[in-house]
Amino acid sequence: MDFAKFDQRHYPTVPVREGYGEWARTYEDTVLDLMDLRLLGRLRSVEWPRAANAIDLACGTGRIGVWLRKSGVTNLHGVDFTQAMLEGARGKGVYQRLTLADITATGLGGGSCDLATMVLADEHLADLRPVYREAARLLAPGRRFVLVGYHPFFLMMVGMPTHFDRAPGEPVAIESHVHLTSDHVAAGLGAGLRLAEMVEGLVDDDWIAAKPKWAAQRDRPVSFAMVWAKDQAAASVSTSRA
Repeated sequence: MDFAKFDQRHYPTVPVREGYGEWARTYEDTVLDLMDLRLLGRLRSVEWPRAANAIDLACGTGRIGVWLRKSGVTNLHGVDFTQAMLEGARGKGVYQRLTLADITATGLGGGSCDLATMVLADEHLADLRPVYREAARLLAPGRRFVLVGYHPFFLMMVGMPTHFDRAPGEPVAIESHVHLTSDHVAAGLGAGLRLAEMVEGLVDDDWIAAKPKWAAQRDRPVSFAMVWAKDQAAASVSTSRA
């Protein structure tokens, strides 16, 4: 769904590549670990040290790559379609390889990855199906695709898009779309994957300490993480709340 119908901020909106190219310089100053890294740490169906060969889709400035290396992932390949973001990732020194490419059609060889990740990027895709198909193609049988996203509830009910400050007091939104959980399930199943785990992050004391204006959003879901398995057998599904 087009986010415009839910938009309560009405910031000027720019295309994804343009927005992240401009945001790259200050990106890590504004994205909180509570949004994504805390959820990655809660996942129990992924054995990070066993992922000898991983691909980080929409790797951005490399925040997720740093976390993955600290968690035991040894061989890491980052992919992003914004050159300025890749330069930030290169500076982290955690990727063996970085590729400028579309995450929905990387052009990379398939069937060899132990782990694929995509963090805080799904809301910028008009259609989820291509990226799920690409992740499934890249994975070896029995391996995992981990997706962390901006919660559709927050996008719809709070009406706040992904945005950054171009200058002090000058917020700019990046083109966004709303995908229901059922959209993810349909895309994942359609790509031959099975949902192994899902966790959701709520606005809590830590969030409010970091963003006091969010006190009115307490206990509302702000982000989520899904683990998808590439295998033939139906996987058991576990869900939990923050």
